[in-house]
Amino acid sequence: MQKRTFLTKDKSFYKNLVKLALPMALQYAVSFFIILTNSISIGRLGKKATAEAYVGTLVFTVLQMLITGFEGGMTVASSRSWGERDNDKITKITALGTAVIFLLGMLAAILSFFFPTVFISLFLREGSSSGGADYLKLLSLSFPFFCLSGALGAAMKSIESPKITAVSSTAAFLINLALNYLLVFGKAGFPALGIKGSAIATLIARICELAIVLVYVFFIDKKLNMKPVDFIRFDRNGTFDFFKYTSPLVLAQLVWIINTLFASYLLSALDSVEVVAALAVANTLYSLSYIVMNGTSGAVGIIVGKAIGEGEISKIKSYAYTTQLIFILLGLLTSAALLIVRNPFVSLYDIGENSASIAKSLISVLAVTVIGTSYQSACLTGLVKSGGDVSFILKNDAIFIFLIVIPLSTVAFRFGAPVWLIFSALKSDQLLKCIPAAIKINRFNWIKRLS
Repeated sequence: MQKRTFLTKDKSFYKNLVKLALPMALQYAVSFFIILTNSISIGRLGKKATAEAYVGTLVFTVLQMLITGFEGGMTVASSRSWGERDNDKITKITALGTAVIFLLGMLAAILSFFFPTVFISLFLREGSSSGGADYLKLLSLSFPFFCLSGALGAAMKSIESPKITAVSSTAAFLINLALNYLLVFGKAGFPALGIKGSAIATLIARICELAIVLVYVFFIDKKLNMKPVDFIRFDRNGTFDFFKYTSPLVLAQLVWIINTLFASYLLSALDSVEVVAALAVANTLYSLSYIVMNGTSGAVGIIVGKAIGEGEISKIKSYAYTTQLIFILLGLLTSAALLIVRNPFVSLYDIGENSASIAKSLISVLAVTVIGTSYQSACLTGLVKSGGDVSFILKNDAIFIFLIVIPLSTVAFRFGAPVWLIFSALKSDQLLKCIPAAIKINRFNWIKRLS
């Protein structure tokens, strides 16, 4: 019987993990600081502006979650093909995935631009929501640019070239930071546009981000050597495979979209502006937890996907044991970090004493659930997804969201439970999913051939 090794002795695993995780974590860090810059700039305008901007950004959040499913499918299939050295297949997957993701971005932009008040009014029922509607209209113009950058960035990550996404995101952050200062508060002779200025800053930053990615993909990258003409050539078999692999992941993301919108709607029903402002602050800080977590999880997925493509199945078990230990530790460290920065972070916002108190209680809940999030998300989206058992993620999410989270939080709401307890019910799956995640990973029945 082979001895179980909880820490792999394969030095290339750690080398590749750091090599891939650092630029990916940097990209998430930059994305966080873009969110943080917008959030704090708007937070200085008061709790109503904070609430309006948060609701307006929910559309972007929904779009981002949806395209994450397609990008995940692209990464799984492309990393396998990268291990097989089938660059032609990667090019076809990238072309189709980019087209689908871009069309989704265009659809979201059109709906948000022409019908912004329909969405805003679902979550802010107090007073005028014109500020949020104006913010969403301007922000929607950035959706197509963001989608193109994300799709091409996913392709580059799958071939172990994640640095370009870190560079483009850093440039976008610096541009966004400077323009927020100029346009939100009206500095250096610019007009003070408030939350609309933040949306304009984001739009310009996203355009610049895409420009950098396009230059790299078409003129600098030597691994795929993609040309614009590649994006109008589709393969029937490649199309079938693409949707076969991405469909379960997209459906899983739709489950999460329903959960996200349900949670926002339920909490806003308690006290629209007060609670939504607190939720905006708590979720902004929570984004911090994803910097290292998502970067490292994404790196693990690429390493495992490539190993399967190369036929190195024997390495996967030790990789899986090591990954579990790493992410339990990451969860504990992230929990401590959230508790340490909770009070000083909330004090950056001018949202009033009541909203600040609610925000602190929500962050305390997140500090507990993030331990489970770190472990089960690494197991499921880092290992199981890259291993090819994408349907398990859909089934698992659907069961927990529809049979536990939504009923439990609805009961808590109906019985007048405090905000933090309702929020705990909404986040309960993050801990509970650790049980099936641990069982699934350690049975090793998730390693499958996709082709």
